[in-house]
Amino acid sequence: MPRPSFISRLERPDRVVYGALIVIAGMAALLNLVVPEGSAFHMSTFTVTLLGKYACFAMLALSVDLVWGYCGILTLGHGAFFALGGYAMGMHLMRQIGERGVYGNPELPDFMVFLDWQELPWYWWGFSSFPFAMAMVLVVPGLLAFVFGWFAFRSRVNGVYLSIITQAMTYALLLAFFRNEMGFGGNNGLTDFKDLLGFSLQTDGMRVVLLVTSLLALGGAYAICRAVTRSRFGRVVVAIRDAENRSRFLGYRVEHFKVWAFVLSALIAGVAGALYVPQVGIINPGEFAPLNSIELVVWVAIGGRGTLYGAMAGALLVNFSKTYFTGALPDAWLFVLGGLFILGTLFLPRGVVGVFTKEKE
Repeated sequence: MPRPSFISRLERPDRVVYGALIVIAGMAALLNLVVPEGSAFHMSTFTVTLLGKYACFAMLALSVDLVWGYCGILTLGHGAFFALGGYAMGMHLMRQIGERGVYGNPELPDFMVFLDWQELPWYWWGFSSFPFAMAMVLVVPGLLAFVFGWFAFRSRVNGVYLSIITQAMTYALLLAFFRNEMGFGGNNGLTDFKDLLGFSLQTDGMRVVLLVTSLLALGGAYAICRAVTRSRFGRVVVAIRDAENRSRFLGYRVEHFKVWAFVLSALIAGVAGALYVPQVGIINPGEFAPLNSIELVVWVAIGGRGTLYGAMAGALLVNFSKTYFTGALPDAWLFVLGGLFILGTLFLPRGVVGVFTKEKE
């Protein structure tokens, strides 16, 4: 029996190769703790943090592909769920600063003292607890997705109209979080984080731990999405994408399937945002910008919509290119991004992974 070719292995991405890549990356990060700085195997703090950000972006792209690639919902507001998860984590990290803040107030974050707030708002209660904050990372984006999806999908809003509404949602949140009276740091957002679970965020060891955690979360999110898309639920969702009216006439409650796919996608995006914040050290309203959400769609389109692993590959490819070209061609980066999207659409309709696989959308 002939051995499978490299191409045939790529056509079965759920096999060991993709899990092995995550394991190898995690082992490389752990190895970074024991090798000397002068070694060729030692990664700089910048590289470790950059890889952690890439892992979070890949998870975010995965969440977009779940609803766009498999359910046919073109969302232009998924950055909102990412930002809400990030704010939940940021609120917990702000509550850990305590007396080490600029104003030394253990009860109020520094920006509240500066704005002459007298007491902690009720919606900040409980965020000093890590389990509570992690619960909010899931509850807040999930609840928003459920409420939005329930009304939008029951009203049978589809296509470009739904895309515009999702963009309006994230823009409304952008304007709200910019306001100082909302109690989320206004334009500056939340920053100057000190530690997480008692460990300093500035140490190389903690940065490696965050990278490994992000990689494990990415692997878990991929496994969940793969299991969902291969289940009966996933097959119905694909049928809804391809023939919504026919699926409805066959007796399926189309809006229910859409809502739950949308909620699951929002939960993954929220976790990605929560892991992103302690690695970059800041969360501000700029994460709600509609342009960010549009860029997510570009990642998925370039990588390969409806494949999951293609979305992750697209996120890595575009963000690596962004890191390089913003240094080499800072004034032309947006043109490069636009060119990638146009060329990908014209010559790679199934994305980069379509070059190596025969999988169709």
